[in-house]
Amino acid sequence: MSSEIQETHTQYFNDVNTRVWTNGRHAVRCVRVIQETWDVKTFCFNAEQSVMFFFKPGQFVTLELEIDGEQVMRSYTISSSPSVPYSFSITVKRVPGGRVSNWLHDNLKVQDELAVHGPVGNFNCIDYPDEKVLFLSGGVGVTPVMSMARWYFDTNADVDMVFVHSARTPKDIIFERELWHMSSRVPNFALHVICERTEVGHPWPGYRGYLDQAKLDMIVPDFLTRRIFCCGPTPYMRAVRELLKANGYDMSRYHEESFGATPEAITQDAIDQAEIAVKEAEEIKDSDMFTVEFTSSGMSIQATPGETVHASASRLGLNIPKACGVGICGTCKVLKTSGDVEMQHNGGITEEDIEEGYILTCCSIPTTNVTVEG
Repeated sequence: MSSEIQETHTQYFNDVNTRVWTNGRHAVRCVRVIQETWDVKTFCFNAEQSVMFFFKPGQFVTLELEIDGEQVMRSYTISSSPSVPYSFSITVKRVPGGRVSNWLHDNLKVQDELAVHGPVGNFNCIDYPDEKVLFLSGGVGVTPVMSMARWYFDTNADVDMVFVHSARTPKDIIFERELWHMSSRVPNFALHVICERTEVGHPWPGYRGYLDQAKLDMIVPDFLTRRIFCCGPTPYMRAVRELLKANGYDMSRYHEESFGATPEAITQDAIDQAEIAVKEAEEIKDSDMFTVEFTSSGMSIQATPGETVHASASRLGLNIPKACGVGICGTCKVLKTSGDVEMQHNGGITEEDIEEGYILTCCSIPTTNVTVEG
């Protein structure tokens, strides 16, 4: 190598300042859009400066979008694998009437920039390792288990995998070519696809109908000995749980993805409780209330018993970004600089963040006077 080429080569690598992805807010750019099926697209992202996107396969991010002049937050599983570390992808199904999914399909294009929060989530194969696993997915619920399968495949992991995917029709099978490719390349990856129905022009020689006892016994007779990762529509996951329980499966080895839109019952209950808190605030003794101070704005307020830090901020007119409202997405994370809270989260924050003093405001209730950055 000539000295000139070597100098250029050295200078190039010296200029690369690679950072590692950590839970928080990050600016990313869309670099590729892939049409997976007629109503599903994959959006690939990387950062302006070199970033290694390390995450646990199965985790998710929350997108911060502006739609019709309004800030909208929505969580999506990462469908790519950390074995391809300089970018990450989400795979989105167009939902009839879905505000965010339709906006992404119709508007997000290559070179567009946006902010993401994360990665977070307890549903992953790193925290729950096993020698034999069963991946069960329905529809676009394939995304987190696809991330896990890609990770095991790319790293040549010594894991016995059975992958069972359920789709509406043959044209709705997401990642079909890649799944069959993986199945053909390694002996420890067994793929089985079930189509609910077939359509004219799309012949299907495989399983038909729904995942039931007969198909489960036929496809994976040793399912009771495997750790199970499941993701799909709520009715699908409910049916899977009932099927496993009926067989005496050890449910401590069953894991499912559960983030998504806040359940209507929870949303309405939160609204009702907020209204009650406002009406009864004057009747509550001062000794039962704690002060919540927001240092960035210099504002403070008395939190009513049972009121979250986020609800207190909302009463002050402070906007702390929030997506799920139940401690799953991690969007509402802030730093607590003093005081104590009772936080009942659902995987939206890491133990490292908690040790550093961070809380999720949507599920943190003050137990003393509290000061937070916000």
